[in-house]
Amino acid sequence: MLAGAIAAVLFLGGLALSYVYTHDPASSPSPKCFFKLLTGWDCPGCGSQRAAYALLHGRIADAWQLNPFIFFAVPVALFYFVVEAGRRRWPRFHVLATHPLVLTALLFLIIAWWAGRNLM
Repeated sequence: MLAGAIAAVLFLGGLALSYVYTHDPASSPSPKCFFKLLTGWDCPGCGSQRAAYALLHGRIADAWQLNPFIFFAVPVALFYFVVEAGRRRWPRFHVLATHPLVLTALLFLIIAWWAGRNLM
């Protein structure tokens, strides 16, 4: 069961990566940020589609300029995917990684990034 779920996630992730690799968000009709349309402010993820596209094409400096948060968010998301996949195998590690203090710290970092990028 777990192997099938992992295979499905990897397949869907591969499809998503291939889409991002082949479709430049700056020139294709990709979705726009609803928060920015409403407020004029950047959300924590604004620019992440273009940053992912630049990163997949080896343009690290461009990706950093568009949204440096992607260099934090992607590894954290992958980490938590592994944490959840190994929930039964490493239950104490899962408890530590999903402790409310850890998740609150992550939320604080996201909010700090959100506020900071709009104040600069």
